[in-house]
Amino acid sequence: MGYLYLTLAIIFEVLGSSCIKTCEGFTKLIPSLIVIISYVIAFYFLSLCLKTIPLSIAYAIWAGVGIVLTVLISILIFKQKIDLPAIIGILFILIGVLIINYFSKVAH
Repeated sequence: MGYLYLTLAIIFEVLGSSCIKTCEGFTKLIPSLIVIISYVIAFYFLSLCLKTIPLSIAYAIWAGVGIVLTVLISILIFKQKIDLPAIIGILFILIGVLIINYFSKVAH
């Protein structure tokens, strides 16, 4: 159940992070509410996942997957450009998350 909660936390964190661009410094009501509500929900689910997943592992996965998904949304929705060094860095983040999940004894 911990990884389900972590997945939900990541989804809501990415939603909130993605909407930060559209709220224009919290001057637009609906996008601002989406950001605030998304982060509250994200941290709620993160707190639930920490009952079964160590903080170090949960936060590494949260950050790594969140970064990758936010970059993808930036590229696909906001049409932002990304260069080769950024792609390589993101791949290193993904590799780190995979190593933690498949090889760390702490993660299980």
